[in-house]
Amino acid sequence: MNLDHLLDRNVEWAQSKTRDDPTFFVRMAEQQSPKYLWIGCSDSRVTANDVLGLDPGEIFVHRNVANVAHTSDMNLLAVLEYAIDVLRVQHVIVCGHYGCGGIERALGDDRSALVDYWLQPIFMLYRRHRAMFDALPDRRAQVDRMCELNIEMQVRRVAAMPVVENAWSNGVPLHLHGWIYGMHDGLLRDLGPTLSSLAERDALVGIDQRVLEPVEPKSTLRRHAIEAFSALDPDNKA
Repeated sequence: MNLDHLLDRNVEWAQSKTRDDPTFFVRMAEQQSPKYLWIGCSDSRVTANDVLGLDPGEIFVHRNVANVAHTSDMNLLAVLEYAIDVLRVQHVIVCGHYGCGGIERALGDDRSALVDYWLQPIFMLYRRHRAMFDALPDRRAQVDRMCELNIEMQVRRVAAMPVVENAWSNGVPLHLHGWIYGMHDGLLRDLGPTLSSLAERDALVGIDQRVLEPVEPKSTLRRHAIEAFSALDPDNKA
């Protein structure tokens, strides 16, 4: 069975892009100087360019199941090195999403597939803190909490990679961010930590301690609301 229907959709897409913006493909052929590297999940519902409103070429992208940063993943290591040393990106964003199927798999009992090797760091964190997860109200709450913790864990892993350490040691302005995307509302939320130096990385508490100290994810809408409220009531520290 051929895939002509997909090729036809490509033609429709290319023609519509040209109608809406006659210079679109001219710009795309020339543009590759991104300031951002996105390390995200393979889930096709979360595409960096779409959720950030950026054109192709404005962000460099690496994706895998559950946005895991393995130190043995040569693909990720090559992407990081190329992004930092060649493209000179200024920001590395680790972004997962609520309801992640990879996270749900890691919290399950079946450990019989190759993907379970990939997800093992998440599974081990879950095992160490099973009592905390069991105290949450339902399975969805457990999965979403682990989605948040996984992002924090992966930011720490990226921060420990030699190419990042070397960049910071050499004074390169490089910032690591941990974000999560809400499928239900299309909003990104900043989870932290945001790291810009070896000192900030080394001052982080361990991921096991973070399990016991949840951070409220804040979307830009929430941040703007807090800023507006603070401007009206400067003495309020909420």
